[in-house]
Amino acid sequence: MSVTRIIHVPQYFLAKSRSVVHLCSHPHVSMWGLSRWKHSNAQRYKAVIFDMGGVLIPSPDALAAEWELKNCLRPGWIWKTLVSGENRVAWDRCMLGKLTFEEFVEVVTADQTPDLLKSYLQAIVSQQNYQIPETRDVVQCIRAEGLQTAVLTNNFWCKGQSFLPVEKADFDVIIESCREGISKPNPAIYKLCLERLRVHPEESIFLDDCGLNLKQAAQLGMNTIKVKDRATAIQELESVLGFPLLGYVHGTQAVRKGMEIPTDRLKEYLQTTLGLSSTEPLTLRQFIHGQSNPTYHVQSGNRQLVLRKKPPGKLLQSAHAVEREYRVMKALSAMGVPVPRTLAICEDPSVLGTTFYLMEYCPGRIFKDPTLPGLTVSQRRDIYTSMNRALCKIHQVDIRAAGLEDYGKYGNYIERQVRIWTKQYRASETHVIPTMEQLIKWLPNNLPTHEKTTVVHGDFRLDNLVFHPDKPEVLAILDWELSTLGDPISDVASNCLAHHLPPKFPILKGLKNHDLIEFGIPSDLEYLTLYCDNMGINPVENWNFYIAFSFFRVTAILQGIYKRSLQGQASSAKAETAGKLTEEVAELAWVFAVREGFQKFKSIPMKNPTPPVRKYSTWSRQSSSTASSLHHNSRQMVSVPKGHLIISPDGLPAPVQELRLKLTAFMDKHIYPQEQELLDHQRAENRWIPNPIMEELKCEAKANGLWNLFLPLKTDPGIKYGAGLTNLEYAHLCEVMGRSLHAPEAFNCSAPDTGNMEILVKYGTETQKEQWLRPLLDGKIRSCFAMTEPQVASSDATNIEASIVEEGDVYVLNGHKWWTSGAMDPRCKLCVFMGKTDPEAHRHRQQSMILVPMDTPGINVIRPLSVYGMEDPPGGHGELIFENVRVPKENILLGPGRGFEIAQGRLGPGRIHHCMRLIGYADRALQLMKERVKTRVAFGKPLAEQGTIMADIANSRVEIEQARLLVLKAAHLMDTVSDKEAVSEISMIKLVAPNMALRVIDRAIQAFGAAGLGSDYPLAQFFGWARALRLADGPDEVHRAVVAKLELKR
Repeated sequence: MSVTRIIHVPQYFLAKSRSVVHLCSHPHVSMWGLSRWKHSNAQRYKAVIFDMGGVLIPSPDALAAEWELKNCLRPGWIWKTLVSGENRVAWDRCMLGKLTFEEFVEVVTADQTPDLLKSYLQAIVSQQNYQIPETRDVVQCIRAEGLQTAVLTNNFWCKGQSFLPVEKADFDVIIESCREGISKPNPAIYKLCLERLRVHPEESIFLDDCGLNLKQAAQLGMNTIKVKDRATAIQELESVLGFPLLGYVHGTQAVRKGMEIPTDRLKEYLQTTLGLSSTEPLTLRQFIHGQSNPTYHVQSGNRQLVLRKKPPGKLLQSAHAVEREYRVMKALSAMGVPVPRTLAICEDPSVLGTTFYLMEYCPGRIFKDPTLPGLTVSQRRDIYTSMNRALCKIHQVDIRAAGLEDYGKYGNYIERQVRIWTKQYRASETHVIPTMEQLIKWLPNNLPTHEKTTVVHGDFRLDNLVFHPDKPEVLAILDWELSTLGDPISDVASNCLAHHLPPKFPILKGLKNHDLIEFGIPSDLEYLTLYCDNMGINPVENWNFYIAFSFFRVTAILQGIYKRSLQGQASSAKAETAGKLTEEVAELAWVFAVREGFQKFKSIPMKNPTPPVRKYSTWSRQSSSTASSLHHNSRQMVSVPKGHLIISPDGLPAPVQELRLKLTAFMDKHIYPQEQELLDHQRAENRWIPNPIMEELKCEAKANGLWNLFLPLKTDPGIKYGAGLTNLEYAHLCEVMGRSLHAPEAFNCSAPDTGNMEILVKYGTETQKEQWLRPLLDGKIRSCFAMTEPQVASSDATNIEASIVEEGDVYVLNGHKWWTSGAMDPRCKLCVFMGKTDPEAHRHRQQSMILVPMDTPGINVIRPLSVYGMEDPPGGHGELIFENVRVPKENILLGPGRGFEIAQGRLGPGRIHHCMRLIGYADRALQLMKERVKTRVAFGKPLAEQGTIMADIANSRVEIEQARLLVLKAAHLMDTVSDKEAVSEISMIKLVAPNMALRVIDRAIQAFGAAGLGSDYPLAQFFGWARALRLADGPDEVHRAVVAKLELKR
């Protein structure tokens, strides 16, 4: 320990003893002059870092000064004694975590005044063990503006834990000297804090009461504030940040620029109308989640109010009707509906510029995240049940008894709403949204035939409810701006929109892709059923229409917010972002419109349906642009009955067309632009580590509903695990994925996981599904398939030599496997192993398949194998030795001797996937070839005009179309007859598709010249993997033999 390091500690605490922090409360400012808060500095800073003692909690020096005064000791004596001589060394060790506080007390109380020092030290951890309310207010105000907060403290271990009497949830980063082994003012501890915050020194502000600590922070480039007097320090921090740090209320932020209120006039109004004291200061904060009508928290003394007003500027007619909100809440309160208590309404624009009303502030819980994090399964269920009952209370109100018979019109509510929101949308339209044009045409033609009339909220959702702090009870329903008399089912649909939104949707977090059963949250249909039961009504048949209508209305609202954001009038900081989501929400609305139309169509008996018009190509290559995809979706689609082979995407059911268009758009936006980076990672030194870009693509795909598309409906008839697509429907999507080698993994549709997941669905026990299938479906783990062996011709599965020997309650595995795809991936947690359990049985009953955790002792990964030099990391293709690997007997799949049967069941859909991806390879290769030859000139004319090139292009197109038709036929047969009956076609496509792809890709490479051999284009990789697929899932020779034998039997 250096001398300098020893000296730091006494200087630090002696400095503290010389400047006792003033313990008075932060004085209330009489009235915020809101114009002083510009928020500009807040954008410059990203984090505020706090010392603990003397900043967040009372200073130990203040307590020492009291002790010294009471015991007639000279000022500073206590800390001078505590950190001098040997005590100084002990204190330093205590701060570094090498001594506990109790051990330090024993060291320093061994002198002549043990009782005095011991009492003082015990008081530090008892009397100082709380966070100062004013400073917690400051921290919460900072976080509300989007800045990070951190604690950077010299502290110690006490009673088995670090001494940290602050609300840990208030801080993004906590740095404690006793945990890190370094203390202030060592520069390393500041750098550590900045590193964990991920900010530069100049982007941070550091508050401490010790000049030595601040000096070191300033030398690193951090902005510093010395805390001598807490009130002064807070005012200085306010000045630096540019927003007030007082009066925090959950869910609020400082009043946004452009949304300021003249507080002098407001205070005068409150005094006159509500009799509030003129001497009490007034604080004002804005609620964060208000998008339409700005809403404020107003506090004067102990009185807390909520003020809700129209936004400033020119507004659309009949929009932002806060007067109606006030009226309906006042009426419903008398009918027992949980609403805030209304106090007064002011329609005089001279007071605050626009109409506003006041209500009592209702403290409680507001849940912005519909997954209800932090609650138990039963608590979540109770919250949703309570919300459902609250909605029923609204709809059960006697309209006449409430005096609301003139609050809206009776009947035809949806029709009027469609007209109103169409008009609102037109008034705020900034550009053409094709899906909105389609919805505006579709909705009036599909209106409900029967509507009940009740009071409707208009925007009933979880985050518009205030729940009791401890019980699942709705205390208040907020935001009545859209309320009227109308169809109650529209409220239920609005309440369920979150079920169909992704978790990261900016306006309202969604539940899409969450396991609702695991969370204890009802699905939208279960929630609707609960509502119908509570109301005593029949089930709703046209539910998809109501969801489509609700999303249509949200689109119109978002468009209005967007336009106001362009004019600087929107009431939320996220308004511009929210408004730009209009197209996304409109597309969602159209999805449900298509579903409703499809459902209606399926209910109509069909005879001799008109066949779809044949396209020139079996695959009409369409642009994925928004406009073209939306026009494509707008067609009147016809469901193809069983028995019809769909040769073009135009013949797919409308929902599948929608899914394919989303997939194509995703490829254009996310996959193709990042192909080179993904390829570069596969050649980097860290190539065996999963690529973060791919993980981001997976999250994006999952959020877009493009996840686990591969599971056939035949395998998963309850659509419990997959997307509910047939093999034929998925084949059209699989071809799109095949246009990039990296795409299938992004959608969790890549081998060998797809085949492994399918056998788990078909043959796995419930325990096996829970342990392995669920994590695979969620993309949390990966898997491999161990079948091929180097010592035998593995194309004949009966040659497999690996053994699975029963021994008590386990099976013991021994064998040498290679080309085990996926085995190199660090995320690979499961191996599906094929070996022999009974070598004496019938040749097709000798083999078994068993699930082997990859961390089981005895599994040795020897090396990665390469295909034409391509290692395919991070999954790769591994060579493995299984040596006395012991696996529980319950891990066997379907039972001993069933391995060959499982292998055949696994191969069918997988071969469809491979072949359609090969067609994707070929079609993209042809596309690249055409682009290339149009831009290159040789021998005096463009390559595209050379006869040989034209012949190659024609041959490639012909071969692609032929192969596609054959693969689609095989997929169709797998859907409509048994896999066994489709075995000839499945073998044919494995012969045709790889060879076709090799020829087409080879022609493209030839047209590219040397460029076709390099890594700037995907052609060389396409060629390599196409060649490998002439062996994967069986070599050509095996498939020719199968086809020939079956042909000879005809």
